[in-house]
Amino acid sequence: MPIQVKRLLIAFALFFIVFFILVYFLFPESWGDIGPYRSLALKEIADKEPKYVDTESCTMCHDSIANLKNDGEHKSINCQTCHGVGYKHVNEPETNKMDIPKGRDFCARCHALNAARPKNIIKQVDVNEHNKGEECVSCHNPHKP
Repeated sequence: MPIQVKRLLIAFALFFIVFFILVYFLFPESWGDIGPYRSLALKEIADKEPKYVDTESCTMCHDSIANLKNDGEHKSINCQTCHGVGYKHVNEPETNKMDIPKGRDFCARCHALNAARPKNIIKQVDVNEHNKGEECVSCHNPHKP
């Protein structure tokens, strides 16, 4: 057998040895219990603290804004969509302030002209032409646009 073939076989053998050692140490213990998944991942996810805050949690303190919003076009949008994650604010409102979105770019995320959006459901404007240089909130109340 030529020396090149022997060296190639040794290189392949070393590669497979290193590969199987890495697989042994790097794969989690529960891998493969229920197919190509970690069965303990379900428990880890279930044990996490939920971070979702529903609109009713916001309404407890901000009832006047909630009443205004419920009469407006944004009534089906959760408060966290615009103001960010609220679970910390609900627990400690004085130290964890919510985002107050400002700027044309924020409103343009949903309301800029986009052929893929249904115009009869989402009001669209040409943000480059509509009321140039002004903030959207100077004319439109986002809770009741």
